[in-house]
Amino acid sequence: MRFSRRLPSLQQATETNALTQILRQKRREGTPVLDLTESNPTRAGIRYPAGFEAALADERAVRYEPEAFGLPAARDLIAQTYQTPVDNVILTASTSEAYSWLFKLLCDPGDEVLVPRPSYPLFEYLAALESVAVRHYGLFYDQGWFIDFHTIERAISARTRAIVLVNPNNPTGHFIREHELRQLTELCARHNIAILSDEVFSDYLLDPAPDSVRTLRGLADFVLNGLSKLVGLPQMKLAWILTKEPVPELEIIADTYLSVGTPVQLALPALLALREPVQKQIVERARGNLRLLKRTLVVEAGWYATIPVMDEEETAENLLRDHNVLVQPGFFYDFERSGYLVVSLLTPPEIFRAGILLLGGAAPEAEDDRRENT
Repeated sequence: MRFSRRLPSLQQATETNALTQILRQKRREGTPVLDLTESNPTRAGIRYPAGFEAALADERAVRYEPEAFGLPAARDLIAQTYQTPVDNVILTASTSEAYSWLFKLLCDPGDEVLVPRPSYPLFEYLAALESVAVRHYGLFYDQGWFIDFHTIERAISARTRAIVLVNPNNPTGHFIREHELRQLTELCARHNIAILSDEVFSDYLLDPAPDSVRTLRGLADFVLNGLSKLVGLPQMKLAWILTKEPVPELEIIADTYLSVGTPVQLALPALLALREPVQKQIVERARGNLRLLKRTLVVEAGWYATIPVMDEEETAENLLRDHNVLVQPGFFYDFERSGYLVVSLLTPPEIFRAGILLLGGAAPEAEDDRRENT
């Protein structure tokens, strides 16, 4: 049987690095590990108000009423939440699915999208499954993260169809700045390139810069968000695309899949009511954990922090092997150069505190990037 070349090879998909091998051995041995990478709110001790799940048992869910862009009531609620026209709201099962729909919409096979480096590593897979090529543009650090526009200019080709912003970025936690947005908007208009802004972490403000642009709604062609981060419930499969203008062509794609479940759409009012109590807990935890870090790059938002070190791979492996502390090396997020560890600020405080104490004695810092984030 022959499989599509869009898929990564089985060897590539199952290949494990040294850190993963050490972790698997620790777990086989039953060794307790201080996991500073926990990013799942449902496993991190976040408390959810009692009874919200009852809304998922709405009796109306037994009726199948297919709507390509989602049930009108759910779309209306999202439109009201973001003060945008309802015709600009499209519901999807996840932001990953939203990316796949937008790549289908914008790209022919072999076309290209630009994605930031560093960033979340899923883009390569999402693009490959749509027969789309990924090209990277760089971010550089100078007491804050900024777009390297020279790398964007070099990456643009005749086949470039979109540029992806992750705002705030994962894992760097920075927003695009006002002057960057002006430059990016002009560049994309000149080359007829769509802007996709992924804003799933935008509510988790820690220390945003005065000129940070916290949302591109009405400015970017497409803005993505969803329940996974908004209310800390990744298993409630509902996300949305907010378009700058109505895009009727998307209905062809949405109607082909009809992927969003009825129960979660009917429960949306109860789920969005979790926004304030859940986000308050997560922001308080992230700020508290961040205060424990004596050396970290500037974090404006989100629930990750980046720590400069001398040798990320050796440090991460030694921490796990010798101290039972799990962190992520920067290459997991495709940093352009070595020398970073990434930790999750969502980690339960007692675990985070214990792990950071051990990390402090095991990870020599990189002097050129040191910056206390208070």
